Amino acid sequence: MAAGAVSPLPSSDYSVRAVCSAPGPRHAGCLALQLVPRSAAAREHTHPIGMVRAASGSAAPAKSPAAGDFGLRPQDLHSAYSLPVSPESQQTVALVDAYNDPTAEADLETYDKEFGLPACTTANGCFEKVGQNGPSGSLPFPKTSLELEQAGESEEAEEAIGWGAEISLDIESAHATCETCHILLVEANSTSYADLEAAEASAVALGANEVSNSWGGPEQGVTVKGDQSGPFNNPDVVITASSGDDGFLGWDAERPEERGFTNYPAASPHVVAVGGTRLALGAGGSWAGESVWNGNGASGGGCSVLFTAPAWQQQTSDWSSVGCTNKRAVADVAADADPYTGVAVMDSSSACESEYTEKAVKHKIHWCTYGGTSLASPIIAAVFALAGGANGVAYPARTLYENEHNAPATLHDVNSGSNGECASGYNEATGVSLCEPSQEAQASCPPLHLSCLAGAGYDGPSGVGTPNGLLAFEPGQEQEVKEEAPQEKSASPAPEKGPFVFKLPTTAVPAPAPPSPASPTTQTLHISRLALTRSALIALNRRHPHTSVVGFSFTSNLAGRLKVKLSKKVRVHGRTSWRTVLGSTTPAVVGSNSRHLGGRSSLQPALYRLTLTPSQGTVVSLLFHIG
Repeated sequence: MAAGAVSPLPSSDYSVRAVCSAPGPRHAGCLALQLVPRSAAAREHTHPIGMVRAASGSAAPAKSPAAGDFGLRPQDLHSAYSLPVSPESQQTVALVDAYNDPTAEADLETYDKEFGLPACTTANGCFEKVGQNGPSGSLPFPKTSLELEQAGESEEAEEAIGWGAEISLDIESAHATCETCHILLVEANSTSYADLEAAEASAVALGANEVSNSWGGPEQGVTVKGDQSGPFNNPDVVITASSGDDGFLGWDAERPEERGFTNYPAASPHVVAVGGTRLALGAGGSWAGESVWNGNGASGGGCSVLFTAPAWQQQTSDWSSVGCTNKRAVADVAADADPYTGVAVMDSSSACESEYTEKAVKHKIHWCTYGGTSLASPIIAAVFALAGGANGVAYPARTLYENEHNAPATLHDVNSGSNGECASGYNEATGVSLCEPSQEAQASCPPLHLSCLAGAGYDGPSGVGTPNGLLAFEPGQEQEVKEEAPQEKSASPAPEKGPFVFKLPTTAVPAPAPPSPASPTTQTLHISRLALTRSALIALNRRHPHTSVVGFSFTSNLAGRLKVKLSKKVRVHGRTSWRTVLGSTTPAVVGSNSRHLGGRSSLQPALYRLTLTPSQGTVVSLLFHIG
């Protein structure tokens, strides 16, 4: 922690409460943690986090408890992580949770008014809430707050209240981070993986650019085949998942059978696994340091017992020191998660309710301080949204690793702390572990492997680090280029009715500058049968389609990587040229492949060219018209 840094919490007597109960077999638990005052002195604090806001026009603090006094505010997240207020183009961030929160939209409205955020409501099209089967399905229990009250002391009602608090944390922190993003709340019928995964699939089907999952459970019972065919394997969609709140391999888990495993879906190589830190703020809310969260709760992670680490993770410069051999390491990236440095959340349920007295009058408030890796996951999902989403990259986590290698200053390197077990417990006033990080790591993963001990560069607890602006979340994009238009022939079917007409050539057209022929000793990657998908044919006939609807299929004779470029034919100063709309890379596997572009850029009426370029092989393109 940097000298002069201001910890968001003064010494006081607090405890941490999990808002959801421990999950049973094949069920997931939410990972939100609430900071709760435990002593009389702590309960007297009207400003428990020490982020005292000045009254309007005065240097003195406001007398009544304001929301910012109960945790970090949106502006604190933006100043700490150097984030812009608005993205260049709007994105849809989906939050997948269990049960229904009847007051979710109303709580978000109160939150937005408190902090002066743009309104995000159903009426203005910013907020949408659906069940696990999408808009055509029904919402899960409870349909209304009255139904919840009538359920009384039932176990299901208690679970719904806890998940309601999780929902408030998810949607409010996502909107706080990306203020102009659309918020899509998808509510599963229950906490079962089957229901949550159905909700996950609906989120993607409804066009979410990012999906945050603030829940999980031990990875036992999961299979590689099931993960490969499941809803988390969605190339070009950013799917984030919390690494957990029980430390390295779940050493702090409530039940013995939960220990010894990383959390799923965070362990899946298809998702961006998000770890947790303890954030310190400096003057003006600036970033003043972070360490791995460990104390009253700890960031999850470790080596998967099931999944192999992707090549781009194993290529980190310090991989041999991580200690996972060829297994997937969790996490990929991190953000604030310690409840003692948590965020202010508005939640009108009984899970978040307290009173204070002012001028002999008692006031009931519903502002609380929440943390856990449930906080970190929606923050990272929303940062990806600010950066434009996956940008056509099949595995968005890979972008983080490549940028950490090529431009390490684009991330805050968390190089202190551990998520290992401390035999001495933690300081009850500050929630910080009483052990040195080396002691925690010695007890959990000798000989001090980076799978549980923070260090320079990549490490298991914090991944590649925490956000420092958006550059680490943006893949290397091709710059705008101008090329002479080649002589092209396009055979098209008869125009369809509609505002925009799609025309597809019957054969692939060579790009203007194919690479030199490969040497006889080099295996050449050949692409054939390049075509737009049926869903793309339909979507491109709609008014103002986005780049994200451009799906395409092709056949490859070898595995490898391809450059993908979408260009638009333009005429400038009487000269025709091709202007790049979107550039990215995508993997190719042997046989049939199906991919789609990322981004939300609007495609205007014009002639477009989609080009695939292998590192060794023939460049292929197809042409299509819009309008």
